[in-house]
Parts: sequence; C-alpha cells; structure tokens
Amino acid sequence: MKLKLDKIYQADKHEDNIYQKWENSGFFNPDNLGLSPEAPTYTIILPPPNITAKLHAGHSYMLAIEDLLIRFHRLRGYRALWLPGTDHAAIATQNVVEKKIWKETGKTRHDLGKSDFLQKVDKFVAETQSTILRQTKKMGASLDWSRLAFTLDEQRQKAVRTMFVDMYREGIIYQGERVVNWCPRCQSTLADDEVEYKEQKAKLYTFKYDQDFPLSISTTRPETKLGDTAVAVNPQDKRYQKYIGKNYHVDFCGQSLNIKIIADRQVDKDFGTGVLGVTPAHSLVDWQMAQSEDLPIKKVIGEDGKIKKGYGSYSGLTALKARQAIVEELKKRGLLEREEDITNNLSICYRCSTPIEPLPSKQWFVSVDKKLNRLQGLSLKEKALEVLSKKQIEFIPDRFGKRYYDWMNNLHDWCISRQIWYGHQIPVWYCQDCGEITVAVEEPASCSSCGSKNLVQDQDTLDTWFSSGMWTFSTLGWPDNFSNAVKKGDLAKFHPTQLLETGYEIITLWVSRMIMMSFFALGEIPFEKVYLHGTVLDKFGKKMSKSKGNGIDPLEIIKDYGADALRLALLSGGTPGNDLRYSEDKVAAKRNLINKLWNVSRFILSLSDKVDRNHNHFPTIKTLADRWIIQELTTLIRKTTDFLETLNFSLASEELQEFTWNKLADWYLEIAKAEGDKGELLLYILKTILILWHPFIPFVTEEIWSSFNDSFLMMATWPSSQLKVEIKDSEIVNTEFKAVQEVITTIRNMRSANKIAPSQKLPARIYGHNLTELLISQKELIKKLRTGLSDLEIIQTGDKVEGALAAVVGEVEIYLLEASVEQNSEELLKNKENLEKMIELQELKLANSEFVNKAPAKIVELEKNKLSGYQMERDKIIKILEQL
Repeated sequence: MKLKLDKIYQADKHEDNIYQKWENSGFFNPDNLGLSPEAPTYTIILPPPNITAKLHAGHSYMLAIEDLLIRFHRLRGYRALWLPGTDHAAIATQNVVEKKIWKETGKTRHDLGKSDFLQKVDKFVAETQSTILRQTKKMGASLDWSRLAFTLDEQRQKAVRTMFVDMYREGIIYQGERVVNWCPRCQSTLADDEVEYKEQKAKLYTFKYDQDFPLSISTTRPETKLGDTAVAVNPQDKRYQKYIGKNYHVDFCGQSLNIKIIADRQVDKDFGTGVLGVTPAHSLVDWQMAQSEDLPIKKVIGEDGKIKKGYGSYSGLTALKARQAIVEELKKRGLLEREEDITNNLSICYRCSTPIEPLPSKQWFVSVDKKLNRLQGLSLKEKALEVLSKKQIEFIPDRFGKRYYDWMNNLHDWCISRQIWYGHQIPVWYCQDCGEITVAVEEPASCSSCGSKNLVQDQDTLDTWFSSGMWTFSTLGWPDNFSNAVKKGDLAKFHPTQLLETGYEIITLWVSRMIMMSFFALGEIPFEKVYLHGTVLDKFGKKMSKSKGNGIDPLEIIKDYGADALRLALLSGGTPGNDLRYSEDKVAAKRNLINKLWNVSRFILSLSDKVDRNHNHFPTIKTLADRWIIQELTTLIRKTTDFLETLNFSLASEELQEFTWNKLADWYLEIAKAEGDKGELLLYILKTILILWHPFIPFVTEEIWSSFNDSFLMMATWPSSQLKVEIKDSEIVNTEFKAVQEVITTIRNMRSANKIAPSQKLPARIYGHNLTELLISQKELIKKLRTGLSDLEIIQTGDKVEGALAAVVGEVEIYLLEASVEQNSEELLKNKENLEKMIELQELKLANSEFVNKAPAKIVELEKNKLSGYQMERDKIIKILEQL
C-alpha cells in the first residue's frame, strides 16, 4: 500500500508491473477465488485468434469486451473463467508460411518435403503465438493462463480424433464423391462458408452448341460446356415444352457431346434464353440434377485449374484461355449470337482470393441431415435450428438469429477434408493388402479386417473449423471429462458457457459448427448467448487493412496512450452488430478522462488522509449536497449494473464519465472545498467508483486502489444499489439541489457573458420567492462556488434593481449589484470597436488576390478562421449590449 499517488499518471510506468502482480496472484483462475461450491459460474472461452499474424484492432475490441464482462462477474462473486487459446488455422497458416519460404528462398513446400516444411511451420507458430500472448496481456486480459489451449496441441488432437471416430461410427461422417469447392492455388477443398464473393465485370455469352441444335444457351463460362451432358428448361416455360425428353448428338467446337433436354423448376425462365447448360462436374446444382436424371458426369477442369486431357487443343489450357479459345471458335462457326457485359459475383478462396473451381472429388463429409437417436431422432441441422425455435440461445443483436437460421436451413453436407499438410491428420488408415479402412483414435497396429500391418494413414487433414467447432468443450477436458453421458471436472462446472463473444462475420463459419458439434458430443448448447461485435473501421469509415495502410498496431497505441485509454475508446460508442469507427483522437480523449480520474483520486486522498481507510461503515451524511451526491452514486451503481447485465457497455461508460467528470469533479469536489469535513464520504465515493470503473480501465483503477488498500481491486465486491441508510424525500433532494445548481450556474454565466473579470468581486441580491428558505440555507455555498460574490442578500421578493445586471431562472430573480451597466457597457463598446478594426484588417487581407493566390492554402484558411472568430465575438457583444 502506497501513501501518496504520483503527481502524474504514467501508464507505461505502471501497467506491466500491475499485470505481473495480477498474474502472480493466481486470481485469474476461478479455483483460487475462495468461493463456495454453490457460487454461480460465468464462463467465456476466448475465440482463439489465428496464429497467422499479430493481433489487430478487431482483436483488441474483442479482448476489451470479454475482459470487461469477466472482471464484472468476478467482482460480483461469480466463479469467472475466461479460458485462453490460439487456433492453428490450418490452410491459412500453411499459406502464410509457404509465401514466406518462397519469398526468402524461392522454394515451395514440395521442394522442402513434408517433414522439413512442418518444422518451419512449427517454428513460425511458436514465434507468432508468443507475440499474440504478449499483446493479449498488454491489453490487461485477465485470462486463466493455467488453462491455455491450442487447437493442435496433444489434448485437442485426442479430442478431434475421438469426435471423428464417434461421428464415423454414427454414420455422420462418410467418404464420398460430389462437387466441392476447389482452390487451385491452395490445392484443397473449401467448405461452402469459406468461399467469398467478389463483384466483377463479366461477359454473358449466348450461343448454340452447333447448327443442328434447336436451342440457344447463355453462360459466363463457355469452357465448362465441354462437360455438358444435358440442358435444362423450366417445365412451365411454354417455349421449350416440346423439346423435353429429347436427346441430341452435337459437335461443340470440335468436341462430341450427347445432350439430353430435361425439365427442372430451378431454371430461371428470365435469365438469358431460359435454357441452362447442365455441367454436372462443375456445379453443385447441376450435380444434383444429374443425380435425379441419371446423367453422366464429365470432369473438364482438373485440380490444377487447367483443362484435362481428352479435350483436343483445349487440354492443358487454363480455364480463362480455354474460354477465349472457345469464344473465338464459336464466332468462327457463326454460333455466337450475342455477347453482353454484365456484373456478377465471382467465387474466390477466402484465404488467397483465387477463383474457385467447383469440381467432383472424393472427400470426407459430415452429414447434416442424417437422423440420430442421440438427438431424439433429429439431424444435426434440425437440432441446430431448434435452438432458435425454443429460444435456447439468444443472439445479440437478434437480427443475426435470422442470418443464422437462413444459413442453417440451406446447409449442405460439410466437406471436412483438406489436401494440405498442416493440421489434424484424418484418423483413417488404409490396408494396402485387402483395401479395407480402419478408423481409430490411436494408430492401429494392424488391419481390423485382415490383420495386415501394411497400413497407410489418409494424407488429408481436417478443416480447421472441425477442431475450432469443438472449442467450448475440448478446452474443458472432453472427452476425458465425459463418461456415460455424465460430465465431470471442468466440463461439469463450466459448460455450457454463458457467452460467446465474436465478430458477426463468422456466424456461419464458426458459430453454426460449434452448436452442431456440442449437441453431438454433449447433447447440449455450447453457450447461452452469442454477442456479435462489429468491424473496427478507421475514422473515415473504411475497413482497416495492411494494404490500405490504415491499420493500427494495438501495442503502438498502448505505448503512446496506455491500454486503459485504448480499451475505453473501443468500449465507448460501440453497439452490438454495428461497425465501430476508431480514431486516435478518441483514444487521446479517453486518456484525458483517465487523467481526470487520477487527479480526482489524488484530491480525495489528500482530504481523507486522516480517515481510517479500512473502515466499512457508511459515512455520515450532513448536507443537501451530501444527500444529492449519494443519491447520484446510488443511481450510478444501479444503471451501470443494469447496462452491463444487458451488455450495453457504451451506455455504462457514459454514465460513469458523466458522474466522474461532471457530478463529482465539477460539482461535489468544489462543494467539499467549500463545506469541508467530507474526507470519510469522499473516500466512500472513491472506493465505489473505482470498483465501477475497474472492468473498463483496470490498470489505473488498480494502481489508485493500491495506494490505500492492501488487497487487489480485482477481488473487491461490486457495490449494491441498495443504500445502507435511507435518504428521505429523494425527489425533493434532487429538485432542491438542481435549483441551487441553476442559481450558481446562472451567476457564473452572467459574469462570463458580460466580461466581468474573476478578480472583480460583486455583491448580489436574489429574490427567491418560494425557494427563499432553501436558498438561504445554501447561501454560503452559493457564495463560495466560483460565483465571485462579495456579499449575498436573499429575500423573498422585491422591486427590480435598476442599473444592475439581471437574470431570471425559473421563479428566482438574480441581480449582480455594482456591476455598473454603464461601466460594463463602456468596456463592451471598447471591445466591440477593437474587434471591428481587426475585422476590417482581416477583410482587407483576404480581399488581396495576390495574398490569397500565393500564400499556402493552410495560411489562407487560418486567416479566414481568424475573421470568423472576430465576427462571432463581435456579434456576441452586440447581443449583450442590446440586453443591457
């Protein structure tokens, strides 16, 4: 415990030391809080940041929100667990390391070989993880580091393999061939929600396959028509009903095709000609048509993004070059009817932005429609949709519940295999002798069918969302803490978690997966609420990115302003689901607020140095101002608590700022100087607001607290909004104090508007009417609160005082005596004349075209601002003179 605070708060001097003390205390671990077994739990599992790069502004926002909630609940006596971890990010990490190696050595991963390449990845991961954890601690995150997890560590690998095996045995995981999203650059499949869309200018080509084919088709990708086995028309389209069921043999640009004409309700009659070329191998919709119509499937484009062998001169060409060649051939044969410019959405890889090629591939899938006994006869999709209908999970804001519903309702089977080296290797082994497969948690010694030891493990890895989809329960000890459908240990204490807080952009990528996998593994929801924050934008409303040069490094901001200022800037003004504008000016403003709190604390501690700082009894209330500030403090406690319980962080911070800066600093501290003997009450107020501020700005509040306490602020008790003593007639107290405030403020404004120097003391007379008795009781306070009064007479009523400055506030009349109207008018007239001269000079300067044209634009703008300022000041004086 210190005896005195430094004159100036220096964040960089204190923050690292404070965090070290917190971490050493062990209180980030809820097991060390000394709470009874009946204490409620509050659990947040940190959304694991990808270890591809250091944290950015969005992560800082996430950390500020989650740490606020954990600290709030810890102060309220909850067993608050915030469990940390990072995500191996599979394909994203592999891409980053591949690019890094290529840039540094000119080698590919294939040049290095799998073993050496994975060693490079592990080294990169260790370095990036270290940076991420350091950044997280710098933000003040009170995470339980004893439970640190990684999606690819040994415990998570066991959990992932167990989940795969359980799902396989239930028939949920299966291997099959169907059209998948293929990235030629990553050489891997992507799930539907890993595909992004970029608006582009494109060409819509309308043509016939050959002269003898009766119908024209429209497409943006003529190169895929090499694999057409049918054309589809809408059965209600009268133009084409006579062709349905017929077969045609055509010569399409030198390639022989057999085309069947089929009917399908999905065909848009108004797009192009209303005739759709069906390419089963390169469109999921067309693949489904082929299944129902028993159409042959011809794969045209290979995994390398080039036309496969067997297609004549087109083989070996990229899809784009093949398109150009086919269009030229169509023109040459007179088959191209028109070529239109359109705008459409190009499907691209969410990691490398390469155009996606839909193509058939043998992969591993999770069935989302298979009915399961463990889910009461429902499928994973149905169970995940049920959480909305039964309101088991609350989405904040609730509009994202609809987005979740729409995504889940249209969900197809989930392709979980990836053709990359880094990640969870699929726990499937192929017997090289009998061809059977063995699916097991641990590597089998021999084939389960023939006993052969000649086994080879599947070389594919799992989609990164498979492991991160298990995050809420794999981090709490599943499967070891789950036996015979009974939870044990951490899993029993902390699951389901209370909140998932994450960005709205991954509601489909991650949130939906977590819900399905938690139901499958545990039969319960993974979290009770989903709070979705927006994207952090720059001050111009643009998304931050390295390429734009508008991104921020949280560590640089913390270095200049402190972590508390950054946290408070992010938490203020933000609302769930909406993007947040960031500006350094806002961080600077919050640093000023923190300095204000520091100075307020220093002042209070200086007045309470003789007070027993460890006492817990409620302080004595003596005056109207005391009753008012205690009522305001009680209201603050109630509002802050309510706002934090309902996740309205910005509103809570606004209430705290209003009380600290305006009600406490600007009013009550001034009153304390005037009335005296308030050390005990001020210390009570300080303790309370430090606790209320702590979840927002933990470093500075802990440092202030430690100056007069031996315990940690983070372990204090959240204040109750129920007063320990009753204040009678609270509404009357507020009304009366507000009346006194208005009188004081009016006198200050009268002096300011009339340019009366602070050193000039004036007598005053007040006609109080019905408030006379109240104002007399507060007479000394009115005189002392920077009103500059030498004497004050308060009577019920009287005649207007001629020659005095006058103002009316409500029913109260205020007269400043000896503020000679004539003398004051003379002073104001002199000022007006001086301003008019300055205005004339400025107008002459700005009328000089040589100056305006040759001077720098900033100088000209400065001179214009000067002129505007002079004019405004003159107009203000004219208004005062008219009143006089």
